[in-house]
Amino acid sequence: MGLAALCVRRPVFATMLVMVLVVLGVASFLRLGVDLYPKIDMPMVTITATLPGGSAEEMETEVTKPIEEAVNTIQGIDELRATTVEGVSRVMVQFVLERDVEQAAQDVRDRVSTILPRLPQGIDPPVVEKIDPDAQPIMSISVSGDRSMREITEIADKQIKQRLEGVTGIGQILLIGGRQRAIQIEIDAEKMNALGISVTQLSQTVQRQNVEIPSGRIDQGLREVTLRTLGRISSPEQFGGLIVNSDRNAPVRIRDFATVADSWEEPRDLARLDGRPAVTLLVRKQSGTNTVKVIQTV
Repeated sequence: MGLAALCVRRPVFATMLVMVLVVLGVASFLRLGVDLYPKIDMPMVTITATLPGGSAEEMETEVTKPIEEAVNTIQGIDELRATTVEGVSRVMVQFVLERDVEQAAQDVRDRVSTILPRLPQGIDPPVVEKIDPDAQPIMSISVSGDRSMREITEIADKQIKQRLEGVTGIGQILLIGGRQRAIQIEIDAEKMNALGISVTQLSQTVQRQNVEIPSGRIDQGLREVTLRTLGRISSPEQFGGLIVNSDRNAPVRIRDFATVADSWEEPRDLARLDGRPAVTLLVRKQSGTNTVKVIQTV
């Protein structure tokens, strides 16, 4: 009765008390995050290992099984699943709900690190990450037009992707279906065999003669000058002039047994818009941000 009697005697005080609660409620409502699903920490961890050129059978026996054997003894595992395709091994570890996902992920990293020496040579370091619902793309943007895929990729990357990455709330933007520039060297096998050149020699030549490395510094009185060795090839035609083997009477150049083309990388993904080739940008938001607000800002 004390509060009720006080409000009756002091109506202004009662009105201000109610208004404070209303203002706090409105302010909280405006700042309330909006998302399709509630934020939860799922006790699931994935291990992804890639070996370029590795067959599915090799990935299964040399990568997937050692990883499964290493993480199988971790406490609290509820389910262990693996998917192996050409060049990629993905192991998913699901823990019981009572298991702390941060500690579980750290345990998985510790176990995977113990088998790194056993993995095949040339494999990329396995990536261990926990499942985060906020990491799913919240929207996609497709770019298409009457231009080459290289031009469309350049527009999507330089004019759209790089600008959107500065938007508040954007965590990451993935580019799907793009075609990155690449220099292709098409070999004539008969000519290469006749000249006694191997693919290894060709690869080592391109790597060795297309580099730019620091060369130290020199003192010039009161000045200090930094030196660089400029060895980068600036045009595709220059690749044809690289000398592969000089043991013969005349040096053997790449143009003698191969054709150099200014092209793009071999496509590994595809995006289409209304049946036409396109470049799609998948937008991921930062964890904990308002999904609706981020979409409106984009």
